[in-house]
Amino acid sequence: MLQEPLEKTDFFLGTVYTIKIYDDVDSTVLEKAFKRLKEIEDKMTINAEGSEVDEVNENSGIKPVKVSDDVYYVIKTGKEFGKVSEGLFDITIGPIVKLWNIGTDYARVPEDYEIKEKLPLVNYEDIELNDSEKTVFLKKKGMMIDLGGIAKGYAADEVCRILKENGVEHAIINLGGNVLAMGENPVKNRDWNIGIQNPYSIRGDYFAIVPIKDKTVVSSGVYERYFEANGKRYHHILDTKTGYPVENNLVGTTIITDKSIVADALSTTIFAAGIEKGLKIVNSMEGVEAIFITKDKKVYITDGLRGKINITNEEFKLAN
Repeated sequence: MLQEPLEKTDFFLGTVYTIKIYDDVDSTVLEKAFKRLKEIEDKMTINAEGSEVDEVNENSGIKPVKVSDDVYYVIKTGKEFGKVSEGLFDITIGPIVKLWNIGTDYARVPEDYEIKEKLPLVNYEDIELNDSEKTVFLKKKGMMIDLGGIAKGYAADEVCRILKENGVEHAIINLGGNVLAMGENPVKNRDWNIGIQNPYSIRGDYFAIVPIKDKTVVSSGVYERYFEANGKRYHHILDTKTGYPVENNLVGTTIITDKSIVADALSTTIFAAGIEKGLKIVNSMEGVEAIFITKDKKVYITDGLRGKINITNEEFKLAN
């Protein structure tokens, strides 16, 4: 068993990611994992021409596009979460994302008329999927899929699969806040202690710790990508009904479950839903736990986390 992990860091889908392996395996395992991440990015990004998702978007309102199994699965899962969330999570948010450009050098507050013009293009029900042909068709011209809310989760699951296939049992996969813990911590012979992001601080600064084993922890919040204009902060989680950043009492949400693709979509969904509706969504699903953090630093949790979460920053208080 390695005391010092086999480790590599790089940049993927707009974020820094790190893989740490705690088993005595060949370093080529890391290369395989990173190659897979590059494949996923090349297929799913909308920030570079020539990706499969870009081709689907280019052909909106024109014709169906045949895509790889990867892209088909992620789009299909994204559409399913559109249904589960009653449209709070919607991968066709692309036209609105492009208006705001949050997280880029071109971020700006769009004019109201621009948003109203694009909102009719946001509707996951207008994604037409053909399971036998593996084609995707966006029914309206100008529609645009953006997998930013789900692709990192899929990527983490794929890295986990590759590591397992290559004899890895203990590892931490961190794709910019999407953390997946394989096995237990072999150095300390116990569950991994995963920090929950403090929404009022820089990435990596946590306010609580949760012990996990063979689970994924994914957080969303106002701290991730934002810009300020006219004395107001605009964050990247957009309301699919208004086209503006979600406005409610939350600053951060975290999902803990088995699959990272599920956690990725759900963390955004429950942020948009707010505490009451968010808890209802999470409680309707098996094997999913959630944490909600409000603007006044109150922490709401699902029942399965009682007695497990350790709040390490005294500014935050458990509220339910």
